Amino acid sequence: MAETEKPLLIKRYASRRLYNTETSDYVTLEDISGFIRDGREVKIVDLKSGDDLTRQYLLQIVADHESRGESVLPINVLTDLVRSYTTQATSVVPQFLAASFEMFRDGQSKWVENMNQINPMAKIPGFEAMQAQQEAFLKAMTAAMPGKTSAPDAEGGEGEDLDAIKKQLAELQTKLNKMGK
Repeated sequence: MAETEKPLLIKRYASRRLYNTETSDYVTLEDISGFIRDGREVKIVDLKSGDDLTRQYLLQIVADHESRGESVLPINVLTDLVRSYTTQATSVVPQFLAASFEMFRDGQSKWVENMNQINPMAKIPGFEAMQAQQEAFLKAMTAAMPGKTSAPDAEGGEGEDLDAIKKQLAELQTKLNKMGK
């Protein structure tokens, strides 16, 4: 097992202070929450008895976040959780929750993977027109730059480019207005 795959061991001293055994310093619940958000597994044990306190502290972290208004759990879910402690469903609920979160993580990682494989901007209506507009604008700007070696068309092509840009800009603005409604 790789070093990063091992759970981060946190020891709780009699004073209730939490000690990170990897960095040899004291940590807070917020620090532990950050480790978990960063993808680390944690294990919190009582130094004296060796009891695993991870569940207790994870519940405390959830309760702290919920009490600060960072609500993730709707009231009906919390109510159902409380009910599950007093019914025969107690044996089924942990497996159901674990499977649900596993499906959520899998779906989330697949979505991120798909978004990385495609260019989301290409799906936006009018994106190709914006690209063409940008290319025409840059072409017109570089043609007007001092020291540019290429001369404009003998038939006044520079003015035609500007007219084409204005027309494309108006079309693009119309499309963007339609998208915004």
